[in-house]
Amino acid sequence: MRSLLKFLAPHKTIPMTPWRAEHRWQLSPARVGILFFGLAIFGLGDSLLVQGNVGNAPWTVFAQGLSLKTGWELGVSTFVISVCVLLTWIPLRERPGFGTLSNILLIATFIQVGISIFPKQNSFATGVLFDLIGITLVGIGSSLYITCGLGPGPRDGAMTGIHQRTGVRVGRVRLGIEVTVLVIGWLMGGTVGVGTLLFALLIGHSIAISLGIVARLTSR
Repeated sequence: MRSLLKFLAPHKTIPMTPWRAEHRWQLSPARVGILFFGLAIFGLGDSLLVQGNVGNAPWTVFAQGLSLKTGWELGVSTFVISVCVLLTWIPLRERPGFGTLSNILLIATFIQVGISIFPKQNSFATGVLFDLIGITLVGIGSSLYITCGLGPGPRDGAMTGIHQRTGVRVGRVRLGIEVTVLVIGWLMGGTVGVGTLLFALLIGHSIAISLGIVARLTSR
């Protein structure tokens, strides 16, 4: 039991992995494969939160609200939002990497794939279970694509860019962005609920634990 808890201990930093790139366009079959797998797992995890039907992650609340207003599929709404966020990188003087562009395409694609595969839940208990599994998958997917070193996702890049240009703390920038898109999405009809709260409380831990597992597995 003690060894299991040690194995699952959160990691405080992003570990150096054998597949980590030295720059954002340094590609190899293994590195790209790990990146794509991580982004696919991330998208499927996000789709489980949607199908849990008890509250989405903030950005997915926004995407769902946009979907309801436009008639677009959720994957299309996610893609459009990601592209628009990427455009904010221009005045922020941020530079995308291969991972940034892959993030936009693959997460949107696998959210839509997951929605078509996983049944929508009508029970609160199974909805929460879907959310917990989804948060776990998002954490695993995040740890894999982050450790590739091929560039942050559009939202993370916007966050760090605003921080660097304004001097406002990263945590406050992230909080401001998340609250803004959550409120806008909710006003457009996106689903906010227990799942939203669970995501906010647990996603940081999920990513940290996943990074810890990756660090321990690759250090052997």
